[in-house]
Amino acid sequence: MILSPSLLSADCGDFAGALRDLEAAGLRWVHWDVMDGRFVPNITFGQHVIRGLRGRSSLFFDVHLMIEEPERYLADFREAGADMLVVHAEAVRHLQRVLAEIRRLGMRAGIALNPATAPEVLEYVLDDVDMVLIMSVNPGFGGQKFLPSTFGKVRAVRAMLGGRACHVQVDGGVTPENAGELTRAGADVLVSGSSFFGHPPLAERLAVFRAAAE
Repeated sequence: MILSPSLLSADCGDFAGALRDLEAAGLRWVHWDVMDGRFVPNITFGQHVIRGLRGRSSLFFDVHLMIEEPERYLADFREAGADMLVVHAEAVRHLQRVLAEIRRLGMRAGIALNPATAPEVLEYVLDDVDMVLIMSVNPGFGGQKFLPSTFGKVRAVRAMLGGRACHVQVDGGVTPENAGELTRAGADVLVSGSSFFGHPPLAERLAVFRAAAE
């Protein structure tokens, strides 16, 4: 299991310090929630913030674009230092083209599905993705309650993937209490925000998540 803590729940006045703390605690990934105020009702940060912090961290930058027309900004986020770009199926008209372009630019490509989006949208792009992100809350705000329907959706997506080497990530309301059931259903990357950063020390909290996932 890979834990990808959402930096949105860290101290926004010291993101550089938060990245250092994550590395010191033994984390390998960090999750960036990019919101534009259009696709979702909140606004967070963009490529300029990521670019400014890329040189401060060797973590894998897992960048979740909750934005309209993400295809306009793929190269910008690559230049900023994203290692993976995840776009929402609901926000992209030509999904296969966008996923192929993300890979062409040298990043891993991911698709995010909102709670009401059926897994069948993945059917014809399964060979173009490195990760499927299943939203377990409606996107836009942290600290929301986990939707139990997520477990069945994770199982359905993992079954669709077959033997493909593709991550299944879950984002929203993920805690040690549901981490075990999520990994048993087929998730192998978990995003956690307040449930992770709100329980220091971070190395001990990581150990709690890992134990729960096992």
